[in-house]
Amino acid sequence: MLEVSGLAKSYPTPRGELEILKDLTFTLAPGEAASIVGPSGSGKSTLLYILGALEPPTRGTVTLDGVDPFTLGSTELAVFRNQRVGFVFQDHLLLPQCSVLENVLVPVLVGPADEEAPERARTLLDRVGLVDRMDHRPSELSGGERQRVALARALIRQPPLLLCDEPTGNLDGAAGDTVAAMLFDLHQQQETVLLVVTHNTGLAARCPIRFELRGQCLERAVQ
Repeated sequence: MLEVSGLAKSYPTPRGELEILKDLTFTLAPGEAASIVGPSGSGKSTLLYILGALEPPTRGTVTLDGVDPFTLGSTELAVFRNQRVGFVFQDHLLLPQCSVLENVLVPVLVGPADEEAPERARTLLDRVGLVDRMDHRPSELSGGERQRVALARALIRQPPLLLCDEPTGNLDGAAGDTVAAMLFDLHQQQETVLLVVTHNTGLAARCPIRFELRGQCLERAVQ
């Protein structure tokens, strides 16, 4: 369960505090999928970074399954991000020197040994249609294929929260549709909380819950 209460974010400037987010409150249960749309510069990515424990809020709380990551020490916070949150960014951010399989396994290289991880990685690559290319390097893949690898990597830890920042933003229509279909399929299989930031209205509409971020506030769209 993702619970956000009274969340606000501001930055100091020479002219005073610049408020980016204001009094955001919402809850998402396991298996629910939500999209966030809004104008460029409205704070969508900032919100995602806060939810992923990459950046602290100025006020308010974020809890995932009852844990507030911003109350944790630095080591515990790093473990929280690694094990509890999966990220998919607009750029796939794959390691060029590593194979597809090695890229998927990167998140499990830290922490206790996970003997089942290689098999999970192969299963995920099979589900995104790339099991026959797991020994290839990213340079040998198309843009859509690289993003499918990034999706598998985000889910290797089976995190309860999956955050996607413009996951189809760099892809053409067909490749974007393929990635989107696989994203929602894997989300449903693992029953994660899925939150997608996007400018793509078609992708946003695929989420049963839709939010719009405008004027520092988050509003739930009328279905």
